Amino acid sequence: MKTYNFDEIIDREQTDCVKYDLRPIFFGSNDLIPMWVADMDFKTPDFIVNAIKKRAEHEIFGYSIRTKRYYDAFINWVEKLHHWSIKKEWILYTSGVVPAVSLAIEALTKPGEKIIIQPPVYFPFANSITNLGRQLVINPLKEVNNIYVMNFEHLRKIIDSRTKMLILSNPHNPGGRVWTPDELKELCNICEENNIILFSDEIHSDIVFSNHKHTPVATVSETISRLLVTAMAPTKTFNMAGIASSSIIVEDNLLRNNLSALLETMHLSGGNVFSHEAAIAAYTYGENWLKQMNKYVEQNIDFVSDFLLKNIPEIVMMKPEGTYMIWLNCKGLRLNEAELKDFFINKTKVGLNQGITFGEGGAGFFRMNVACPQQIVHEALRRIKNAVLELYNSK
Repeated sequence: MKTYNFDEIIDREQTDCVKYDLRPIFFGSNDLIPMWVADMDFKTPDFIVNAIKKRAEHEIFGYSIRTKRYYDAFINWVEKLHHWSIKKEWILYTSGVVPAVSLAIEALTKPGEKIIIQPPVYFPFANSITNLGRQLVINPLKEVNNIYVMNFEHLRKIIDSRTKMLILSNPHNPGGRVWTPDELKELCNICEENNIILFSDEIHSDIVFSNHKHTPVATVSETISRLLVTAMAPTKTFNMAGIASSSIIVEDNLLRNNLSALLETMHLSGGNVFSHEAAIAAYTYGENWLKQMNKYVEQNIDFVSDFLLKNIPEIVMMKPEGTYMIWLNCKGLRLNEAELKDFFINKTKVGLNQGITFGEGGAGFFRMNVACPQQIVHEALRRIKNAVLELYNSK
C-alpha cells in the first residue's frame, strides 16, 4: 500500500490559484498565510494526475460523454463508503455543487417563493437564492455544548404555503457537524409534512473523522426521495476543484426531468474530457489516499485544539466532525468585527474567512482551512499566539 507525503510544501504562487494569487484583492497583501479558500495544499493524488496525462496523450480533446466506467466507479464508491445504492438513471452531471444549487432553485421553484437555509452556512446558498429572485428564509442553527444543532421548533414555525425548498449542508460547512441519522430523519419528516424540496449538499461527505460517519439523507427515509435532490463531487475530497466535476442524484422522475430539461436547455450537461477521467480515477483508486489524508487532517485539527487550549484560550474552536475547516470563536479577544478583521490580516498575517460572511450567527467567528502541511499550521498558530500576546501587552 502506497504511503503519501502530506508534509511536502508546494509553492502555489503564480499558478493562477484563487487561494494564493488573490490575496492582494481579499487581504490587501501577499504577505500572509492563506488558510481561507476550501481547497487543499496537498498534491492532487498521482492516480488522478496520471489519468489526465494519459488522456492528454491522445491529443484530441473533443466533446466528451460520461461512460459506463464513470457510472460504475461513482456508484461503487457511494455504495462502499456511504452504503447508499444509487442507479445510473438517477445521476445528472453538473460542473459543481454551487451550480447545482442554482439549477435546482431555477428548475424546481418559482420567483418569489421561499427557500430556507440554516446559517451560519456556506454563503453561496444565500447568494443563489436572492440572485434568482427567491425569498431567503433563515432557520439559524443553535450552539449547544460548542457544536451546532438544528432548531426544529423554529423551523416548523417559519414554514408557510410559499415555502418550497430547504438547502442543507451535510456535513456542515463551516461548523463541521456530521449530522446524525436522527437529526436527518426529523428534517425529512418536516419536509415531507410540508411538501418541501430538500437539497442536500454532500460535497464533504468523504471527509469525516474518527467516531463519526456521514449519512446520506436518502438513506434515512424511504419516502423522502420524492422531494430529495443530492449533490456530490470528488473535487473537495481529492483536491481537484479546478477540474469541474459534480453529480446531482435524483430518484424522483419529475424532479429529475425538470432538472435535466434545464441542463439541456442551457447546454450544461456535457462536462469535459478531463473531468470525466479525473473522476473515474478518483472513485476507482482513491480509498487509500483518502484514509491517509483524513488521518493527517485530523491530526492537524487535534494539534489546533490542543494549542488553543494551552496557549490561546480566548479563541475557542468548534471541533469539526468532518470537513477540513475549523470554525474559530474569537469573541474572547473582545474586538469588534472591523477590529477582528484588521487583527488577523495585519497582526497575525494569517488569511482566514470572516465568519459574518456565513450569515446569522457568524459574527465573531473565523474559518480556518487546515488541509495543508503541519508546518504551515504550526506557523499560523505561532503567529496568532504572538499577535494575541502583543494585543494584551498593548492594553
